Amino acid sequence: MTYLAGLAGAFVAAPHAAHAQYVGQVSAFVIDARTGAVLSQMNPDLRRYPASLTKLMTLYLTFKALSAGSITIDQAVPVSAHAASMEPSKLGLVPGTYMTVEQAILGLVTKSANDAACALGELLAGGDEERFGAMMTQQARALGMTNTVFRNASGLPDPEQMTTARDLTLLTRHIIADFPDDYHYFSVPAFLFHGRTVPNHDPMLRIYPGADGLKTGYTAEAGRNLVTSAVRENVRLIGVVMGARTNPQRSQIMAHILDDGFSQEGVAPVTRPLVMARARRGASHRAEIALAAANRAVAGVAGTEVAELPEGPIRGHHVHGAVRHRHVDTAVHKTLHGAHVHLASTRLPARKHRKSRG
Repeated sequence: MTYLAGLAGAFVAAPHAAHAQYVGQVSAFVIDARTGAVLSQMNPDLRRYPASLTKLMTLYLTFKALSAGSITIDQAVPVSAHAASMEPSKLGLVPGTYMTVEQAILGLVTKSANDAACALGELLAGGDEERFGAMMTQQARALGMTNTVFRNASGLPDPEQMTTARDLTLLTRHIIADFPDDYHYFSVPAFLFHGRTVPNHDPMLRIYPGADGLKTGYTAEAGRNLVTSAVRENVRLIGVVMGARTNPQRSQIMAHILDDGFSQEGVAPVTRPLVMARARRGASHRAEIALAAANRAVAGVAGTEVAELPEGPIRGHHVHGAVRHRHVDTAVHKTLHGAHVHLASTRLPARKHRKSRG
C-alpha cells in the first residue's frame, strides 16, 4: 500500500466540487516527469487556492518572454505603487525604483516576493496586473490546465483564483521541459539583494536528497502548499501537496510520496534526515521543532524584508546576482557570487537613497 493510500484514511474525502478545498483536505499528485506516468494521487482534481504556487505561472511566462527575446535578463523592471503595496512576503521594493528581471526571478524563487511578482506581471502585461492574470489563464488553457483560473501574479488571495494538484503538476512539467536553461533558478539557496542575503524558503532543497526546486505556498485559506521536483538515478519526479495543516506535515507528505514514487520506478531508497522519518505517535511536536532547528542550522542566513535603492545614477551601476552552489553528498556548499548585472536602460534618471520596510 502506498503512503497516500494510508494517508487518505486520516482525511475525510469530499466529492469533486467547483469550490476551493481548505486546510486539512490534502491533495497530492506525483508523476514521472519524463513519461508523465501517474505514480500516486489523492484528491488531485479538487479546485483550491494555489497561494504562492501561482508564481510558477508568473515564472513560466517570464521564461517564455526571455526565450522569445521580448525581454532580457538584465532589463530594468519598474516598481509601481501598486506592486510596492503588495502584502508580505516581499522584498520591500520602493515605488519609482527599478530591479532587473533576474533579480525579480530570484526574488520569486527564494523569498516568494509578492512585490517582485507583481512588478514582473506588470512588465509583461504593459503595466496592468489584471491583464496579466488573463494572460496567465490563457497560457494555462494552452498547456491543458483545464481547472485553473489566475487573477494575479503573486497568489495573494482572490476568490476566483483556483487550480488543482493535477494542473500544477502539468505546469511544472512544462517549466522543466520547455525552459531547461532557466530551471536552475529554482535550486538557488540564496541571493544577494543590495547587500542583503535573501534565503530560499523551500525546505526540500535542504532536507530531501535529490530535490532541486520548485516552490512553496501558504495563505490561511489555502493551507500549506508545495511543489517539488527531485532526481535520483536519472529518474525525475514531480510532486504536488496542497492543503497541509503545517509546514512539517507538508514536508513529510512530500517526502513520503516522492519516496514511494522512486520505489515504484525501481530506484534504490536513500536515507533521509531524521526529522523526515515517518511520524511516531506523540512525536509530531518534537518533529516540528527538530525540522525548524535543522532548517535554521543548514540555512545559516536570516531572512530579509528590506530592499534598498542604490545611491546615485543607475547608469553603470552593478548589483549582486545569484548565489552559485554545488551539491556534495547531501550538503549544499554556497559561494556568494558577485555577478555584475547591468540594467538595460541608460536613460533612467538619478534617484535618492531610500528604504522601505515590507
